[in-house]
Amino acid sequence: MFEQFTHHRIATSGATIKLVKGGQGPPLLLLHGYPQTHVMWHQVAPLLSQSFTVICSDLRGYGDSDKPPSDPEHLTYSKRATAQDQVEVMASLGFERFSVAGHDRGGRVLHRLLLDHPQRVEKAAVLDIVPTRKIFQTVDQELATAYEHWFFLIQPYDFPERLIGADPAFYLKTKLHKWSADSTGFTEDAMAEYIRCFSDRAVIHATCEDYRAAASIDLVHDEVDINYKIQCPLLVLWGARGVMQRRYDVLETWRERAVNVQGQALDCGHFLPEEAPQQTAIALLNFFGSPSGINRQTTNNTQQTMDY
Repeated sequence: MFEQFTHHRIATSGATIKLVKGGQGPPLLLLHGYPQTHVMWHQVAPLLSQSFTVICSDLRGYGDSDKPPSDPEHLTYSKRATAQDQVEVMASLGFERFSVAGHDRGGRVLHRLLLDHPQRVEKAAVLDIVPTRKIFQTVDQELATAYEHWFFLIQPYDFPERLIGADPAFYLKTKLHKWSADSTGFTEDAMAEYIRCFSDRAVIHATCEDYRAAASIDLVHDEVDINYKIQCPLLVLWGARGVMQRRYDVLETWRERAVNVQGQALDCGHFLPEEAPQQTAIALLNFFGSPSGINRQTTNNTQQTMDY
């Protein structure tokens, strides 16, 4: 995986961040979700790197990035702190402005990044999420059943940590299979890497803190910015066979939060970059642009249904 990419560790003011970097062209940052690492982009990043300088990083607390000590207010794992890491990473690489795509938790970090650092982002794409505030405002039995981990992981330390830590590989694989429509998209190498990282008790704790922050300080930050709309062009992609499709008018939820929104569902579950890597790459290339002319010709004929 990432054979043509270089590996880096970059110190920010709050954590040292592990990342891979490859390709050439305008900068494009890719942010992963729970319970994964930057490896989730391993099938998409090489396609994008033909047109962009692609940076895939591990969020703080995940993978091989630092796991700073937590605090009672969960500020350390707030989306504000995690987004600040990524802004500093890109600046260290020489990119004051860049485009970003974020899946799952990475999309929530991206949402905060767009609110706190709007001048930094050219274009943005969020994958298979609606805003955190919207989730908490619309919980019912169906959503709570599908998203039970949201309410399990926010329980006080160290109840979820102990239960997950008893068999982290089982927990991780169960979640990946539950949220996907086709689990054959998870390659053996990628799964082994996820298990290696998630078996670290520091990762288990940090990722619980991520969710605790989402149910507390992140909502405080979001409330302050409730009247501000994202200004840059925003692409929204989601799985046609996932929870977001069943529960929400996904585009409309983002039109409440942004002024320039486009998007579509892909034929997959939650994990677009692994269940539908070619379609995901095409959609991102079409939106972010393909300055080297690679665009649709990089993939097979499934692209014909993906053009905007």
